[in-house]
Amino acid sequence: MLRPLAAAALSAAALMGPQAMGLASAAPDATAVPGAACSDVEVVFARGTFEAPGVGLTGQAFVDALTSRLGGKSVDVYGVNYPASLDFGDAIDGVADASNQIQATAASCPNTKIVLGGYSQGAAVAAFTTSDSVPAGVTLPAGLTGPMPPEIANHVAAVVLFGTPDPWFLNLVDHSAPPIAIGNAYTAKTLQLCNPGDPVCYPGGLNRAAHSAYKDNGATDQAADFAANALLSAPSAAAPV
Repeated sequence: MLRPLAAAALSAAALMGPQAMGLASAAPDATAVPGAACSDVEVVFARGTFEAPGVGLTGQAFVDALTSRLGGKSVDVYGVNYPASLDFGDAIDGVADASNQIQATAASCPNTKIVLGGYSQGAAVAAFTTSDSVPAGVTLPAGLTGPMPPEIANHVAAVVLFGTPDPWFLNLVDHSAPPIAIGNAYTAKTLQLCNPGDPVCYPGGLNRAAHSAYKDNGATDQAADFAANALLSAPSAAAPV
Protein backbone atom coordinates (compact mmCIF):
# COMPACT_ATOMS: atom_id res chain seq x y z
CA MET A 1 0.00 0.00 0.00
CA LEU A 2 2.68 2.48 0.92
CA ARG A 3 5.11 1.60 -1.87
CA PRO A 4 3.01 3.39 -4.52
CA LEU A 5 3.40 6.55 -2.41
CA ALA A 6 7.13 6.42 -2.98
CA ALA A 7 6.91 6.80 -6.72
CA ALA A 8 4.12 9.33 -6.38
CA ALA A 9 6.29 11.34 -4.03
CA LEU A 10 9.03 11.49 -6.63
CA SER A 11 6.55 12.84 -9.17
CA ALA A 12 5.26 15.38 -6.70
CA ALA A 13 8.77 16.46 -5.75
CA ALA A 14 9.34 17.55 -9.32
CA LEU A 15 6.28 19.81 -9.04
CA MET A 16 6.69 21.09 -5.52
CA GLY A 17 10.38 21.36 -4.74
CA PRO A 18 12.21 20.17 -1.62
CA GLN A 19 10.31 22.26 0.93
CA ALA A 20 6.91 20.69 0.46
CA MET A 21 6.69 16.91 1.10
CA GLY A 22 6.65 15.06 4.47
CA LEU A 23 7.50 12.29 7.03
CA ALA A 24 9.39 12.49 10.33
CA SER A 25 11.59 11.40 13.24
CA ALA A 26 10.71 12.62 16.72
CA ALA A 27 12.92 15.33 18.14
CA PRO A 28 13.82 14.86 21.80
CA ASP A 29 12.00 18.05 22.78
CA ALA A 30 8.86 16.98 20.90
CA THR A 31 8.40 13.79 22.90
CA ALA A 32 6.48 13.39 26.14
CA VAL A 33 8.89 12.76 29.02
CA PRO A 34 8.50 9.23 30.43
CA GLY A 35 7.30 9.34 34.02
CA ALA A 36 6.15 12.95 33.82
CA ALA A 37 2.71 13.90 35.13
CA CYS A 38 -0.04 13.19 32.64
CA SER A 39 -1.07 16.17 30.56
CA ASP A 40 -4.63 17.22 29.77
CA VAL A 41 -3.93 16.91 26.05
CA GLU A 42 -1.33 15.19 23.90
CA VAL A 43 -0.77 16.08 20.26
CA VAL A 44 0.75 13.26 18.17
CA PHE A 45 1.86 14.81 14.87
CA ALA A 46 3.75 13.54 11.82
CA ARG A 47 5.77 16.16 9.96
CA GLY A 48 6.28 16.45 6.21
CA THR A 49 9.05 15.07 4.04
CA PHE A 50 12.44 16.77 4.41
CA GLU A 51 11.30 18.76 7.45
CA ALA A 52 13.62 18.85 10.44
CA PRO A 53 12.95 16.31 13.22
CA GLY A 54 10.01 17.16 15.45
CA VAL A 55 6.52 18.10 14.35
CA GLY A 56 7.56 20.37 11.48
CA LEU A 57 6.50 23.93 10.73
CA THR A 58 2.85 23.14 10.06
CA GLY A 59 2.69 20.94 13.13
CA GLN A 60 4.20 23.61 15.37
CA ALA A 61 1.85 26.28 14.02
CA PHE A 62 -1.06 23.96 14.79
CA VAL A 63 0.21 23.17 18.30
CA ASP A 64 0.66 26.87 19.07
CA ALA A 65 -2.81 27.73 17.80
CA LEU A 66 -4.42 24.84 19.69
CA THR A 67 -2.65 25.58 22.98
CA SER A 68 -3.84 29.19 22.89
CA ARG A 69 -7.43 27.97 22.67
CA LEU A 70 -7.40 25.55 25.60
CA GLY A 71 -7.55 27.98 28.50
CA GLY A 72 -4.39 26.90 30.27
CA LYS A 73 -4.81 23.14 29.89
CA SER A 74 -1.48 21.33 29.74
CA VAL A 75 -0.39 20.07 26.32
CA ASP A 76 2.31 17.52 25.54
CA VAL A 77 3.58 17.15 21.99
CA TYR A 78 4.96 14.00 20.34
CA GLY A 79 6.66 14.10 16.95
CA VAL A 80 6.08 10.78 15.17
CA ASN A 81 9.36 8.93 14.74
CA TYR A 82 9.94 7.91 11.12
CA PRO A 83 12.17 8.91 8.17
CA ALA A 84 11.32 12.19 6.46
CA SER A 85 12.44 10.96 3.08
CA LEU A 86 11.04 10.19 -0.36
CA ASP A 87 11.04 6.47 0.45
CA PHE A 88 7.38 6.34 1.37
CA GLY A 89 7.73 2.62 1.97
CA ASP A 90 9.26 3.59 5.30
CA ALA A 91 6.12 5.53 6.20
CA ILE A 92 4.72 2.38 7.75
CA ASP A 93 7.35 2.77 10.49
CA GLY A 94 5.60 6.03 11.33
CA VAL A 95 2.25 4.28 11.48
CA ALA A 96 3.73 1.81 13.96
CA ASP A 97 5.28 4.59 16.06
CA ALA A 98 2.14 6.73 16.13
CA SER A 99 -0.02 3.72 16.97
CA ASN A 100 2.29 2.64 19.77
CA GLN A 101 2.50 6.16 21.21
CA ILE A 102 -1.27 6.60 21.21
CA GLN A 103 -1.83 3.22 22.86
CA ALA A 104 0.89 3.87 25.44
CA THR A 105 -0.65 7.22 26.36
CA ALA A 106 -4.12 5.70 26.57
CA ALA A 107 -2.79 3.04 28.94
CA SER A 108 -0.60 5.20 31.19
CA CYS A 109 -2.64 8.42 31.10
CA PRO A 110 -6.25 7.37 30.45
CA ASN A 111 -7.65 10.83 31.16
CA THR A 112 -5.37 12.50 28.59
CA LYS A 113 -7.23 13.45 25.42
CA ILE A 114 -5.22 12.83 22.25
CA VAL A 115 -5.13 14.81 19.01
CA LEU A 116 -3.60 13.00 16.04
CA GLY A 117 -2.35 15.02 13.08
CA GLY A 118 -0.03 15.16 10.12
CA TYR A 119 1.10 17.18 7.14
CA SER A 120 1.62 15.85 3.59
CA GLN A 121 3.25 12.41 3.81
CA GLY A 122 2.76 12.75 7.55
CA ALA A 123 -0.97 13.18 6.95
CA ALA A 124 -0.95 9.84 5.16
CA VAL A 125 0.85 8.30 8.15
CA ALA A 126 -1.75 9.72 10.55
CA ALA A 127 -4.62 8.57 8.35
CA PHE A 128 -3.24 5.05 8.06
CA THR A 129 -2.85 4.99 11.84
CA THR A 130 -6.65 5.17 12.13
CA SER A 131 -7.25 2.35 9.63
CA ASP A 132 -9.76 -0.39 10.35
CA SER A 133 -7.70 -3.03 8.54
CA VAL A 134 -4.28 -3.65 7.01
CA PRO A 135 -4.33 -3.08 3.23
CA ALA A 136 -3.58 -6.15 1.14
CA GLY A 137 0.10 -6.56 0.34
CA VAL A 138 1.40 -4.54 3.28
CA THR A 139 4.05 -6.18 5.45
CA LEU A 140 3.85 -4.91 9.00
CA PRO A 141 7.08 -3.89 10.73
CA ALA A 142 8.18 -5.12 14.12
CA GLY A 143 6.05 -3.56 16.82
CA LEU A 144 2.89 -3.38 14.73
CA THR A 145 0.49 -6.32 14.69
CA GLY A 146 -2.52 -4.66 13.09
CA PRO A 147 -4.97 -1.78 13.53
CA MET A 148 -5.33 -0.11 16.91
CA PRO A 149 -7.92 -1.75 19.18
CA PRO A 150 -11.39 -0.20 18.73
CA GLU A 151 -11.50 1.15 22.29
CA ILE A 152 -8.48 3.38 21.60
CA ALA A 153 -10.72 5.64 19.53
CA ASN A 154 -12.33 6.79 22.79
CA HIS A 155 -9.03 8.40 23.76
CA VAL A 156 -8.58 10.30 20.46
CA ALA A 157 -10.63 13.48 20.49
CA ALA A 158 -9.71 14.75 17.03
CA VAL A 159 -7.67 14.03 13.92
CA VAL A 160 -6.39 16.91 11.76
CA LEU A 161 -4.76 16.36 8.39
CA PHE A 162 -3.11 18.95 6.14
CA GLY A 163 -2.50 18.22 2.45
CA THR A 164 -3.33 14.50 2.58
CA PRO A 165 -2.29 12.66 -0.62
CA ASP A 166 -5.50 11.96 -2.55
CA PRO A 167 -6.28 8.98 -4.80
CA TRP A 168 -5.59 11.00 -7.94
CA PHE A 169 -2.08 11.63 -6.69
CA LEU A 170 -1.46 7.94 -6.06
CA ASN A 171 -2.87 7.11 -9.49
CA LEU A 172 -0.15 9.18 -11.13
CA VAL A 173 2.02 6.12 -10.95
CA ASP A 174 -0.17 3.19 -9.90
CA HIS A 175 -3.82 2.96 -10.87
CA SER A 176 -4.29 -0.02 -8.56
CA ALA A 177 -3.23 1.84 -5.42
CA PRO A 178 -6.18 2.06 -2.99
CA PRO A 179 -7.04 5.48 -1.56
CA ILE A 180 -6.07 6.54 1.92
CA ALA A 181 -9.06 5.89 4.17
CA ILE A 182 -9.90 7.11 7.66
CA GLY A 183 -11.07 4.37 10.03
CA ASN A 184 -14.81 4.34 10.76
CA ALA A 185 -14.32 5.14 14.43
CA TYR A 186 -12.38 8.30 13.53
CA THR A 187 -14.32 9.64 10.54
CA ALA A 188 -16.61 11.97 12.47
CA LYS A 189 -13.72 13.39 14.48
CA THR A 190 -11.44 14.06 11.48
CA LEU A 191 -10.81 17.34 9.65
CA GLN A 192 -8.93 17.22 6.34
CA LEU A 193 -7.69 20.48 4.84
CA CYS A 194 -6.54 20.85 1.25
CA ASN A 195 -5.52 24.15 -0.30
CA PRO A 196 -6.79 24.80 -3.84
CA GLY A 197 -3.99 24.08 -6.28
CA ASP A 198 -2.02 21.90 -3.84
CA PRO A 199 -0.31 19.27 -6.07
CA VAL A 200 -0.63 16.57 -3.41
CA CYS A 201 -4.31 16.76 -2.49
CA TYR A 202 -6.07 18.94 -5.09
CA PRO A 203 -6.85 17.27 -8.44
CA GLY A 204 -4.80 18.93 -11.16
CA GLY A 205 -3.04 21.20 -8.69
CA LEU A 206 0.32 22.62 -9.76
CA ASN A 207 0.86 25.38 -7.21
CA ARG A 208 3.96 24.58 -5.15
CA ALA A 209 3.25 27.42 -2.74
CA ALA A 210 -0.20 26.02 -1.94
CA HIS A 211 1.30 22.89 -0.41
CA SER A 212 3.59 24.91 1.84
CA ALA A 213 0.99 27.47 2.91
CA TYR A 214 -0.91 25.59 5.61
CA LYS A 215 1.33 26.92 8.37
CA ASP A 216 0.54 30.56 7.68
CA ASN A 217 -2.71 30.84 5.66
CA GLY A 218 -5.16 30.28 8.51
CA ALA A 219 -5.44 26.51 8.04
CA THR A 220 -3.79 25.74 11.37
CA ASP A 221 -6.20 28.15 13.09
CA GLN A 222 -9.14 26.37 11.45
CA ALA A 223 -7.77 23.00 12.55
CA ALA A 224 -7.13 24.32 16.06
CA ASP A 225 -10.73 25.55 16.34
CA PHE A 226 -11.94 22.10 15.27
CA ALA A 227 -9.68 20.24 17.69
CA ALA A 228 -10.31 22.61 20.60
CA ASN A 229 -14.06 22.24 20.20
CA ALA A 230 -13.67 18.45 20.19
CA LEU A 231 -11.39 18.51 23.23
CA LEU A 232 -13.57 20.82 25.30
CA SER A 233 -16.76 18.91 24.52
CA ALA A 234 -15.40 15.35 24.68
CA PRO A 235 -16.33 13.14 27.64
CA SER A 236 -13.57 11.75 29.84
CA ALA A 237 -11.35 9.37 27.90
CA ALA A 238 -11.16 7.19 31.00
CA ALA A 239 -14.82 6.24 30.79
CA PRO A 240 -15.34 2.46 30.70
CA VAL A 241 -14.77 0.98 27.26
